[in-house]
Amino acid sequence: MNNPLPQGNMGANNQNPVNNLSVGNAAKGCFGLSKGLVALIAIAVLLCGYGCSKRNSFVTQEKEVDAAWSKVEADYQRRSDLYTTIAANLKKYDKHERETYQGVTNARAGVRNNEQQDQALQQMQALADSAQALKGVKVDPNDEQAINNYLNSQKKLKEQLNLAINVVHEAYPDLKAEDLHKDFQAQMEGTENRINTSRKDYIEKVKEYNTNIDLFPGNLVAGIFGFKAKPQFKAEEGTDKVPNVDNMLED
Repeated sequence: MNNPLPQGNMGANNQNPVNNLSVGNAAKGCFGLSKGLVALIAIAVLLCGYGCSKRNSFVTQEKEVDAAWSKVEADYQRRSDLYTTIAANLKKYDKHERETYQGVTNARAGVRNNEQQDQALQQMQALADSAQALKGVKVDPNDEQAINNYLNSQKKLKEQLNLAINVVHEAYPDLKAEDLHKDFQAQMEGTENRINTSRKDYIEKVKEYNTNIDLFPGNLVAGIFGFKAKPQFKAEEGTDKVPNVDNMLED
């Protein structure tokens, strides 16, 4: 007759299945995953959410930079249109002056004056041609060399205007008293103010964008999604001041 096993051994080999299940669950988290894995997934989700949010902010800022550059281009186009209009109106002014010019005693002076007027018309025509060449020009704001070339062309155009205006003043000394000149003054000053404002706005937008993609940890997100710094240009000397176009026609 076999002896029954000691009660102590029976207790050791026949543990409560409910207790075994509790011990197993204690080592697991949601959906049967370990707590460590759950924590890693949570961190990954947070990082993914941050990355997507940061990417969206970069996209928004990039569009703001592009919009600011479009405003710069639009104001420069306005300048080109204005210069073309000035040249056309001065041609009309010249025709009127020549048709109304009279006086035998002033014949000698008239010859000299006609030569100056011819020179003034040539200068204004050259200005109109340069302005026309820049109309409709579109520049990629991501191309630093293209931006610099465009801005240099605009700077030369403005210098060309100053030269032409001086020649016009010699040919038409009474022009400053005309309403035509006063209208030119107002329009040029308004145009230059627009350009100065749009340029400064663009510079600020680029500065904000470039700073955000350079700072950690945003630079990591920028690198992953391919965001790159935008080319920047310096404001021209004196753009922080209201342009004085009145002295363009001064002696």
